[in-house]
Amino acid sequence: MKKNIHPEYRPVVFRDASADHSFLTNSTRTSSTTMTWEDGKEYPVIDIEISSASHPFHTGRAAVRDAAGRIEQFRRRYGRTGVLTA
Repeated sequence: MKKNIHPEYRPVVFRDASADHSFLTNSTRTSSTTMTWEDGKEYPVIDIEISSASHPFHTGRAAVRDAAGRIEQFRRRYGRTGVLTA
């Protein structure tokens, strides 16, 4: 690998304001805002809009679509009632 062309890879706190959830991970992102983490050290903070703590898929609030009902609605709308024959 070439030297001095890659950004610095360091610990960063990502904070999800909508779920009041933060997690510490490594990243190349930078920020002028810092916070003290649970280990007592200061880390840069990146505010994010959505994370696994607030995403509907991960929290179980995702709407489950009725695939069979949608197929029947398609068949009623376009007149397909049976299996296609060759």
